[in-house]
Amino acid sequence: MRSWTPRKGGVYMEEKDKKEYEEVISTYYGDEQVAALVTFKIDTKGSDQVAQKIASFDHIEDVFLVTGDTDIIAKARFPSYAALKKFIVDDVAEIDGVKETKTFMVVTTFKERGKIAQEEEEPKK
Repeated sequence: MRSWTPRKGGVYMEEKDKKEYEEVISTYYGDEQVAALVTFKIDTKGSDQVAQKIASFDHIEDVFLVTGDTDIIAKARFPSYAALKKFIVDDVAEIDGVKETKTFMVVTTFKERGKIAQEEEEPKK
């Protein structure tokens, strides 16, 4: 019997595909630091409490209560992909009022905190 994991929009991912995806992501990021933006859809009655709880985690740098398709956006920096995964799977699951999350891992930073990122200089010959 096949095991399927539900994904947004009714699309399902087979467990073996989910495992392969995890292996690729873990291999790509390894033990390197990971920056991520996480969006939260919440029960809006307790929005301040949920935002404060999210802000209380050490890896969270910024938390914004916003309008639009999502309710809260958090910017975070984790020591590794495994730490990011633990936050999403374990820590967020403990926060009452969170209905849905989406995680966007940063691939390249061009500008942060008002400063344009410096390109790595090529080695001199």
